[in-house]
Amino acid sequence: MGLHLGRRADKYALKIRSNSLLEDMMREWWVQVGLLAVPLLAAYLHIPPPQLSPALHSWKSSGKFFTYKGLRIFYQDSVGVVGSPEIVVLLHGFPTSSYDWYKIWEGLTLRFHRVIALDFLGFGFSDKPRPHHYSIFEQASIVEALLRHLGLQNRRINLLSHDYGDTVAQELLYRYKQNRSGRLTIKSLCLSNGGIFPETHRPLLLQKLLKDGGVLSPILTRLMNFFVFSRGLTPVFGPYTRPSESELWDMWAGIRNNDGNLVIDSLLQYINQRKKFRRRWVGALASVTIPIHFIYGPLDPVNPYPEFLELYRKTLPRSTVSILDDHISHYPQLEDPMGFLNAYMGFINSF
Repeated sequence: MGLHLGRRADKYALKIRSNSLLEDMMREWWVQVGLLAVPLLAAYLHIPPPQLSPALHSWKSSGKFFTYKGLRIFYQDSVGVVGSPEIVVLLHGFPTSSYDWYKIWEGLTLRFHRVIALDFLGFGFSDKPRPHHYSIFEQASIVEALLRHLGLQNRRINLLSHDYGDTVAQELLYRYKQNRSGRLTIKSLCLSNGGIFPETHRPLLLQKLLKDGGVLSPILTRLMNFFVFSRGLTPVFGPYTRPSESELWDMWAGIRNNDGNLVIDSLLQYINQRKKFRRRWVGALASVTIPIHFIYGPLDPVNPYPEFLELYRKTLPRSTVSILDDHISHYPQLEDPMGFLNAYMGFINSF
């Protein structure tokens, strides 16, 4: 009996020692994995931005920079029709850049004397300071500063905007309506697929996580890569008009320039600003007296049909609207450049 109990005790002790040895081995394995992962993760988080494609490099080379409060802002300024007084200023969306307009750029130069676009602060080739409080108000002031820089502050300007740029245009319109000295004089406004009404705006999941992520946001922005970006952006295009991989790389290269991926969470605060200043910005549109138009890709999951369009028409009954083909989504100027350009020219030529 005693011998039997002794053997059982020995087996139990051996089992404990074996388990302890296994735990030590596992602990050592995880330490080794951790030590290996640290430099790999560090290398991963510091992957240099992709090389600019020839087309994107040409876009940058043909542009210029001006300085706003010590920050470099990239812009394009093309001279088009000689003798025409018409000027159009293009305001791009989130998270891309002025390059969004390249497919309709030449067409615009056939109608306007000056075609101007900028990369907002934090976007494209412009500076991307951090930490920084990015706001729609500052972006509107940058647009005004650019036109002063170009000597166009007293000229009547046609605004053409998309997405994030729509809200900047709303702030510019508010300032114009207040008759503030030195502000932009707006001749016409054309909006496209922007969340101008917070109640009908449906931000993507990643946008929600980043704008309200708190301490997680800096981690998420550092972990963002081309795969995450492309999988997140592609669904806002129509099924037959999605960008090619090279086009997605151009967009990603613009974001990664100057480590722009690290300020995306700060830029996304514009969604919260839209809610906070809804009365100011929607009110500016609702009481508008200048010609106003909206070009709409109806398959847009961010500003869904018919909720968005019904509210737009109810709020802005004087505005005209162009609805593009059923399969066109959130980026109409890229998905259907000819349809977009024809819609815009129809509007411009109507007054």
